Order: sequence, then structure tokens, then C-alpha cells
Amino acid sequence: MRIELTWPDTPDEALLAAVRRVLHAVVALGGAVGYLDPPGRDETDPWLEETLKSVRDGDARLALAQVDGTVQGMGLWRRAPGPVFAHSAELGKIMAHPDVRGLGLGRLVVSALIDDARDAGIETLTLGVRGNNHGAIELYESLGFREWGRLPNSIEVGRQRFDDVRMFLGLGRAPDVVLHGSAPGGPGWSPKRT
Repeated sequence: MRIELTWPDTPDEALLAAVRRVLHAVVALGGAVGYLDPPGRDETDPWLEETLKSVRDGDARLALAQVDGTVQGMGLWRRAPGPVFAHSAELGKIMAHPDVRGLGLGRLVVSALIDDARDAGIETLTLGVRGNNHGAIELYESLGFREWGRLPNSIEVGRQRFDDVRMFLGLGRAPDVVLHGSAPGGPGWSPKRT
């Protein structure tokens, strides 16, 4: 069995079909990747085309995991919008086709995305994960992500509600970056009202 990663930047029919196939299969089994029902071509193709435009613009990267030449897993990082957040990115659409679960594709994809984001100058990666997805949370924690917040029961799946768990991973900063955190002072500062 041969497993390799590819980093596409332009769509073609084969790529569109491969991504659609994985998304459809994952969502059909209840995968928490942003769709309630398996998405059709009218949803997946525009999403992929927009994502690959962001890749070409330097604001995203898409990693595809191929098993014996067939796309079976994927994930992406996308830079946060706006100049004050350009050093941050969010991971998303991390998934493996149900037929190949257990091969470590999730770890392979997320690890590669972490390295790629760091190389692109990203300082902080964030992600959201459904609170009941304990396996994914465990994977992210094993790669260094930490929970920074949880919005209780805010993810709606029919009549069910799940926590939105927010996680982050620091990727390092240039030595001349000054960290203010929440200390008073600096641009945009205002004093407490008394």
C-alpha cells in the first residue's frame, strides 16, 4: 500500500470528483465536516474552486491523502481574513474516507498542514471540532493543540445539539514580535470604566 500527500492548486474534473466522493461518503456516515446531508456537486465544486483560488492567492493550502493513487483523505488550512489576523489560520475539512479509516490519514494530513502553515509564516492555527468527536479531539491534542473555548450545545444536527470545541496550536513567532496579550496600552487600548 502506497500513501502519499498531494497539494493541488487548480481544479480539474478528476480532482472535483475525488473530493466530492470523499465528502459524500464521510457526511453519509454522520461526519462532522460542515454538512448535514451528503453534499452534491452544486455544493462541493464551488467550495473546492474557491478553496483552490485561495491556495493560488497564498491564503490557504489543501492537502490530499492518496492511497494507491486514489484520494482517500483531506484537510486544509485557510488564513484568517483581514490584515490584523493574517498571521493566523484555521484548519478545516479534516477527513478520511470510511473505507480507509485506521490508516493514520488524519494524523498524516494534520501533521503536514501544521508544517506547511508554519513554513507559510502562520503563527497560530485554530480549529473547531464537535464536542462528541472524542477521537478527533484526542488526535489534535496529541499533535499539541489545546482547547481555548467551548460553546455549549451550539452545533445543530436536527433536534440534537453538540458543543463547539475550539482549539489552537502556536507555531512560533519571529524574535522581534512583541506580545502584549491583554496588558493595557498599545493600539486600540482603552482604560477600564469606573
